[in-house]
Amino acid sequence: MSNRYPLWKYLILIVVLVVGVIYALPNLYSGDPALQISTDEGEPPAETVQQRIVDRIDEIGFDVKGTEVRDGRFLVRLNSTEAQLEAKDELALALGQGYTVALNLAQSTPQWLRELSAEPMFLGLDLRGGVHFLMEVDVNAALEQRLERYVNEFRTGLREARIRYGDIALDGRRLQLAFADAQEREQAFQALQGDYPELEFAARENDGQFWLDATLPEEEVREIVDFAVQQNVTTLRNRVNELGVAEPVIQRQGRDRIVVQLPGVQDTARAKDILGATATLEFRPVAMDHFPYNRGGDQPAPPGTEVYPQRDGGTVALETDTILTGEYITDAQSGLDQRTGQPEVVIRLNGAGGDLMSRFTAEHVNDYMAVLFIETQTLTERVGGELQRRQETTREVISVAQIQEQLGSRFRITGLENPREARNLSLLLRAGSLAAPVQIVEERTVGPSLGQDNVDQGFNAVVVGFLLVVVFMALYYKVFGLVADVALFANLVLIIAALSLLQATLTLPGIAGIVLTVGMAVDANVLIFERIREELRAGATARTAIDAGYGKALSTIADANITTLIAAIVLFAFGTGPVKGFAVTLSIGIVTSMFTAIMGTRGLVNLIYGNRRKAKLAI
Repeated sequence: MSNRYPLWKYLILIVVLVVGVIYALPNLYSGDPALQISTDEGEPPAETVQQRIVDRIDEIGFDVKGTEVRDGRFLVRLNSTEAQLEAKDELALALGQGYTVALNLAQSTPQWLRELSAEPMFLGLDLRGGVHFLMEVDVNAALEQRLERYVNEFRTGLREARIRYGDIALDGRRLQLAFADAQEREQAFQALQGDYPELEFAARENDGQFWLDATLPEEEVREIVDFAVQQNVTTLRNRVNELGVAEPVIQRQGRDRIVVQLPGVQDTARAKDILGATATLEFRPVAMDHFPYNRGGDQPAPPGTEVYPQRDGGTVALETDTILTGEYITDAQSGLDQRTGQPEVVIRLNGAGGDLMSRFTAEHVNDYMAVLFIETQTLTERVGGELQRRQETTREVISVAQIQEQLGSRFRITGLENPREARNLSLLLRAGSLAAPVQIVEERTVGPSLGQDNVDQGFNAVVVGFLLVVVFMALYYKVFGLVADVALFANLVLIIAALSLLQATLTLPGIAGIVLTVGMAVDANVLIFERIREELRAGATARTAIDAGYGKALSTIADANITTLIAAIVLFAFGTGPVKGFAVTLSIGIVTSMFTAIMGTRGLVNLIYGNRRKAKLAI
């Protein structure tokens, strides 16, 4: 019987502890409130603009702690959150359009740790401060929009097929089409069934009229709702990312709700402006009689046209008719043309959008088509010495392309300058507009001072719990208690390292999970040590008692921890944000405590008593 570990087990312990220490270290370096500034193209501003930024911050009375260019952003470190918030408004006003000024929490992690991809874990809204919104998507409006679109498309399709109909009415999820006789109803059924396989058609007669009902099945309703919610998530993320809020949380919750968390944002009105900024897209035919358009933008538009500025300069005259809007787009991906190597965007439309595009392009080959981007945003300006915000709607043409051939539900947009423009265009096409209205049903603001108080109180709770357990174990189990204390400290390090490696977000419930883990981590050692005591009382030698204590207590320890782990997994699977944070730290703590309390303490005990045949155990 031996109480000696082979070399490879000690090497595993050493490697795990070293890696844990390295990846836990970044959390010792506090972050600085900072502003990150970039151009609309995602590039850092020119050096002259960088100097203007620093000078402007000095003018308003704040000290700049440091500046750097990182990840395509110009980062300005400040000394306080108050300075960060006030300087953001002033810089946004001074720089004007063309630049994005965003709040950030710049980490001060040493370069050698960053080279090892060692980053601190994120702090949740309740620890850092910011704004939380729970938004509800109006799915009924999404369904009504889809049904209204069917009404318009049915009218167009029946008119083109020269089929006479009496009326098209909406009744819940059902469209009712009236006909004078059964023959016209049958012709309409044949014309519509092939184009709309997602609808369920049924014929009936009532009061001498012949009716054709088209109903949205439940599966299609769920698909419409899912698309509307996911499209809104993408749109909101695009809005927030464009304004540069660092580390936002935008995710779906349940069937029709979206959680939006904006860390570092303290102005609720401003946050609502961010989320309320809307954007829509229209595919419009270019007025070929006035292409290219060489008249000044301040002159009246030619009759039957509307003149809009182009993103890359100049103006273009568009016809007033709209081919289709961004609502018909199901996907847009950027890439490179295999023949020319030039950037392109591949667009996919739904069935109805494909039919509209096909009919238009078949009649307008070699003409030009434009993508009009319409955005409503909130601007900050100084009025009477005070900063005020106003909404402004801008319309600009982001792409003009020649129609080379008849297009369907899948086509390409070329003529883009670079891959970055292609990626930006694909993003705008995918998330240009909200698919359905949203309503804020819950809002919560956590101030930075309250967040810091939560951090301090959470840290104190961990320290107090840790010290109480350490003192109890050392007094009650002597040397073995000190061994358990070392393992407990290693367990804390490994939990923090795991959260940092996973780039998890630590919240107040997460801290509660860590505090609970501190208490639970020594449970395994208590079981082992009590088993060793029983063996010693039964007359076993020290080496036999140690071996029996670790061997016989293992199944009990595994049962207790596995059941707790199952509960944590269930909490994570079915819980919401705060509950998930608690479940994550609890799960990680269970796994790491199993490792440190069993393998770690056994290694230390073996080092102390493994070579002593007649040792007296201090337990």
